[in-house]
Amino acid sequence: MKPKLIIFGDPKRKFAEEAVSKFVEFAKDKVEILGNCFGSTCSIDILKKADYAIVFGGDGTILSAARDLSQANVPVIGVNVGRLGFLAEFSVDEMIQLIDDIIDGKMRIEKRMIIKSCIERAGERKLCSTAINDMVIAAGAPFNMVELKMKVDGQALAGCVGDGVIISTPTGSTAYNLSAGGPILSGDLSAIVITPLCPHSLSFRPIVISSESVIEIEVVRVNEGTTITLDGQVSHKLYKRDVVIVEKDKGAFLVVNNPLRTQWDTLAGKLNWAEKPKYNLADSKMTRAKP
Repeated sequence: MKPKLIIFGDPKRKFAEEAVSKFVEFAKDKVEILGNCFGSTCSIDILKKADYAIVFGGDGTILSAARDLSQANVPVIGVNVGRLGFLAEFSVDEMIQLIDDIIDGKMRIEKRMIIKSCIERAGERKLCSTAINDMVIAAGAPFNMVELKMKVDGQALAGCVGDGVIISTPTGSTAYNLSAGGPILSGDLSAIVITPLCPHSLSFRPIVISSESVIEIEVVRVNEGTTITLDGQVSHKLYKRDVVIVEKDKGAFLVVNNPLRTQWDTLAGKLNWAEKPKYNLADSKMTRAKP
């Protein structure tokens, strides 16, 4: 019996369309392809029938697909046809090279935690969404500082006056969290990072807490354009006295690892992590030659 695959690939993107066509032509006798579910065109029932989902695109495409696939418990194979492609572990050629090992179940599947964020307004939960990378509260126009009060497991943590806050998963630690000065976490950890955005304090540093903790963020002062954004894709407006509740979701982001590289290779290769200084060898020789 052929393994069942679902494909996510944007037909409007030239390189994604070419990659999908190349893979389908190669794998048509090896697998059963249930369809192209790009843009959430497939129901959860169809997703649950798949053994794997192959996502052709960049990180944005993978994040969009992964929110649905995490609820269906379908492992994701990310094929990079975007710019950075940090979450996409395979090239098209590597995907074709390793397809037999994948469909035979020989590849390692890494389980990564995701978070769920809900807005509580006037004592009622109004909106709930999941995130693979992060939940961000951003000040927005007219870009005055906002004020937030945070609790962890019912205990007061800190007041945050600044441009907002990032609540990140380990997967998302290399995204906005990293740009804002937060720590890098191994993707398979179970933890949550809290990173303030431009806090009006010299001592408010990012912290890492247990994934079993529940974070409550009370909105004390906001701007007209203050929003909560999940994975940079799903946004909701926030109002004064709203409470944002963030906790670990029951679902998980299942990632098929590429055996040809490690997560540290990806950090070094795509983000230039721990890269050595670029020494000017000619200047060094001249300096040593001086009496």
